[in-house]
Amino acid sequence: MKNETTEKEPVMIRQAEEILEEEPWYVSAMSSLSALLMASMADLNWAGFYLVREGRLVVGPFQGKPACIHIPAGKGVCGTAAAQDRIQVVPDVHAFPGHIACDSASASEIVIPIHRGGRVAAVLDMDSPVRARFSEEDAAVLAEIVRRMEQKILWD
Repeated sequence: MKNETTEKEPVMIRQAEEILEEEPWYVSAMSSLSALLMASMADLNWAGFYLVREGRLVVGPFQGKPACIHIPAGKGVCGTAAAQDRIQVVPDVHAFPGHIACDSASASEIVIPIHRGGRVAAVLDMDSPVRARFSEEDAAVLAEIVRRMEQKILWD
């Protein structure tokens, strides 16, 4: 991460917290958070959110090229993360069974489920054109941002 501080909390987490404090409504918060992630992390070609709607994922606020609009539950990296309620760190998306190629330049991906009322309500999805781009440290920082989102975000 390029934004480490001596306080051991990455600047990106503090910036995400400030965004959530300023405007916790999910549309505004997710829009600003996707911009923060895109600007703060190297080698990304997509950063954004998919929202659970009527049993499938629907694209939400994001930064990057146009995205797949609907993703069926259990399909692709995002659908798998939502269905299994588990973080997915995929070093090579082309080796992932059922990968959905919204952008053929994507080589690796990380997806983190976001909960509302104990259920998966959305996912944070990040793609990179670099294989094995996402580390355990990236997963921990992003999971912490998602944890804070779950505590502060307003869905209505």
